Amino acid sequence: MAIPEVAASTLYGMYDVLASAGRDWAGLVEGRAAESALDPRVVSLRGTGPMVIANGVHIVPDDGADTIPDVVCVPEVAVAPDTVLTDSHRAEIDWLRHCYHAGAIVATACSGAMILAETGLLNGEEATTHWAYCDALARYPGVRVFPHRALVVSGTGGRLIMAGGGTSWEDLTLYLIARLVSVEEAIHVAKLFLIDWHDVGQLPFAALARSCQVEDAVIARCQGWAAEHYDQPSPVAAMIRLAEMPERSFHRRFKQATGLAPIEYVHTLRLEEAKQLLESGNEPIEAVAQEVGYEDAAFFGRLFRRKIGMTPTQYRKRFRGLRLALEEPAH
Repeated sequence: MAIPEVAASTLYGMYDVLASAGRDWAGLVEGRAAESALDPRVVSLRGTGPMVIANGVHIVPDDGADTIPDVVCVPEVAVAPDTVLTDSHRAEIDWLRHCYHAGAIVATACSGAMILAETGLLNGEEATTHWAYCDALARYPGVRVFPHRALVVSGTGGRLIMAGGGTSWEDLTLYLIARLVSVEEAIHVAKLFLIDWHDVGQLPFAALARSCQVEDAVIARCQGWAAEHYDQPSPVAAMIRLAEMPERSFHRRFKQATGLAPIEYVHTLRLEEAKQLLESGNEPIEAVAQEVGYEDAAFFGRLFRRKIGMTPTQYRKRFRGLRLALEEPAH
């Protein structure tokens, strides 16, 4: 489904991978001509004439609102997480609801789950989306968001499918090919496109620290202090003294303003700094733990794994090499 806020890379990336199923492995590996097992089409609820999508890319959709496909894919909606989509995307919301009730599978990638949530079809269901949109998605009634999962299948008959952020649309297309064609063909496509299954989820890529809020001046001042002193002992007690209010009142007011308990907020700051240290240096894990404020390295390791989805050592192995490769001068 094409909307003005979709990126061409995601829209046509999904299109190309789906079109490859049943055709390209046969031609490139087996030496025989074959047709695509799937027939992807770009659909727009805003007419079939030329349209401009994200980053000024011009496209021409194949079909319009009269189409009721077997599967609808919503690649993404590149808007701020708190954007209200009810009026701006009313046609898409109504059409998705109509397609689902007609028996179609509705699949979303990245922030496309935000439009799906507007349909009401996710009420009482498990869901995921790009990590930056998880808090916004969780505000919809009855939606149970799983930020750590790269792919979630829910709804009647498993007809609601959501992939997380970034390139997890690749996981979504492989899953659809496995479900609609065969597991073997999905593996063929994965090999042709060099697609790795995102089995670690998206938490290792997420920026855990929430952005600083400014509506509550007292809490904003405490957030500013925490950003500079998160590594100190007893940071929550220090923020309570800075706020000059009773402890219970501070905890209630801090969570109301930030969505997190004070100690959880401190943990997010510490873990985000730990991620940077693991990526950029070779210090022992114990030294990293102490540098961000944890005397107990074992506790740090357990907390890191629970919040990030992998151990500090695994995180360093995955991202330290990537950083070095990107920083290495071209030869």
